Amino acid sequence: MTQTVIVGMSGGVDSAVAALLLKDAGHAVQGLFMSNWEEDDNGYCTAAADFQDARRVCSEIDIPLHRVSFAREYRDRVFAHFLAEYSSGRTPNPDVLCNREIKFGVCFDYAQRLGAGRFATGHYARIECSADSPARLLRARDAAKDQSYFLHAVGSAQLDRTLFPLGELQKSEVRRIARERGLPVFDKRDSTGICFIGERPFRRFLETYLPARPGRIENPEGELLGEHRGLMFYTLGQREGLRLGGRQGASEAPWYVAQKDVGRNLLVVVQGHDHPLLLSAGLAAEQPTWIAGQPPAAEFTCTAKFRYRQMDVECRVKVVGGTGVEVAFAAPQRAITPGQYAVFYLGEECLGGAVISSVHAVPGALNHRAAGYN
Repeated sequence: MTQTVIVGMSGGVDSAVAALLLKDAGHAVQGLFMSNWEEDDNGYCTAAADFQDARRVCSEIDIPLHRVSFAREYRDRVFAHFLAEYSSGRTPNPDVLCNREIKFGVCFDYAQRLGAGRFATGHYARIECSADSPARLLRARDAAKDQSYFLHAVGSAQLDRTLFPLGELQKSEVRRIARERGLPVFDKRDSTGICFIGERPFRRFLETYLPARPGRIENPEGELLGEHRGLMFYTLGQREGLRLGGRQGASEAPWYVAQKDVGRNLLVVVQGHDHPLLLSAGLAAEQPTWIAGQPPAAEFTCTAKFRYRQMDVECRVKVVGGTGVEVAFAAPQRAITPGQYAVFYLGEECLGGAVISSVHAVPGALNHRAAGYN
């Protein structure tokens, strides 16, 4: 059935092909370009160039293009949380909140006011709808591009009125379609970095908003090894940027960030990729969101991802009231990071996820020095 579909246009090849396919299918397609960052920061924000690319695409496929700014909403709902998490020593993933609060929040609502029967994006994911059950979020056919991890906090009410035209396609097919149909962005490279903020030197960007507090780098026994530049610049499992050379009488093995003690502004590092302090037997997570509105059961077995592109991990999930979950891994996992998301799957279906708040150590891994660390 023909309907008005408003496509979130980013200026990239994915949203361009999504709009093209929807028009080919006979829908009345309109584009919507949203800018969520003020362009006042030395040219790192690419919104102006991206808008011009979106305008060229819409002109090529002959659809109207709307433009709107959600910069205030982005700062209030996404960026403020981003800064608070880094201040507390955690490592956030703003793309998840950006999808929930901006793309499928205020932008979704704006599209409805423009008359959208459906909202669409160039995400790689699939939606399964039926008349007698909530919409289900499924992995994309292209496993290497699947973005269900970032979409896990979007509710079924939004998904029920959303289209993901690329969910059944491989990225190579998307590029081919764009090239064959003469879309001007067919060879534009995919964007990376923080959502809607562009690609910029991360350390310099973060220092603009949070003061850097250098402090001690120690091993688990409390021996001083060096000085860190500020805990916010490091994440668990990190190897690069520690500036720790070889030490007399010590192994030449590389050092890895194992723990952060925010109270003492202390970074704890260990040698060995699979050191026990880098491993976890499970985790606790908070603020769970379930696509169906509720978990499948109070306790269930599934697989999970704790970072994008990670292989699925078998686990047991226990729902704790309505505010948290406890997750036990079938096998120890490395560098599980508070602030990131645990996202749960049953086969192809994404169930939802929660923010990792703490990890459960592998038995015997903690000693008297490490016991107080976060």
